[in-house]
Amino acid sequence: MVSILGFKLNPNLYLRDPQSTELGQNIIQYSIKIMEKIGFDEFTFKKLGTEMGSPEASVYRYFENKHRLLLYLIDWYWTWLDYRIDYQNQNIESPQQRLRNTIKMLVDEKKSDPEIPFVDAQMLQRIVHSEFEKTYLTKQVDADNKEGLFLPYKELCKKIGQIIKEINPKYAYPQSLASTIMLSATHQLYYAQHLPSLTNIRKDSKQKFTEMAEFLESLVMQTLNIKDR
Repeated sequence: MVSILGFKLNPNLYLRDPQSTELGQNIIQYSIKIMEKIGFDEFTFKKLGTEMGSPEASVYRYFENKHRLLLYLIDWYWTWLDYRIDYQNQNIESPQQRLRNTIKMLVDEKKSDPEIPFVDAQMLQRIVHSEFEKTYLTKQVDADNKEGLFLPYKELCKKIGQIIKEINPKYAYPQSLASTIMLSATHQLYYAQHLPSLTNIRKDSKQKFTEMAEFLESLVMQTLNIKDR
């Protein structure tokens, strides 16, 4: 398995960079597959090793525990998404258009990148929707934060906040609005799938990703008092 495109993540996440070896890439691939199927709580390194056909001990050569592995997968996702947003927004001067592009990319159903064959982007997106908050709603959140384990998410939030500030320099809460957008992008789609009374987005709608983008765009633009489309 060969990856053409790779991302440098915080070395505090892992004991050995899984992107650097075929075994490590298998760990990522099968972790996504199993975690998306049974959830983080039921996921174990023993189950991962069995699915991979490798000893459980081999996983521990890459990750200290499953919490660090989940953090790695989530950080990988935000780093990859940040990269794709930058690519989409290059040479676009209008901050309104850059914000619309960013919102669309936050909520769109993800497609796997042929340059990264060991990551199923659709499965990973569903993991982010269902498991993301388990990375920071923990007793060790402050220690993890000091190690920089949430940096990809925070950097993308900062980038969105900067676009908001461009659109309306007088708006006092750009980071609050940016983090609200990002969480809503995961919450609303999760609600549509599992708690439908909490959202107007319907899981069986063919336009659910478009509707979600339109909802977030209207929320942001009305908050910023932007009337042009």
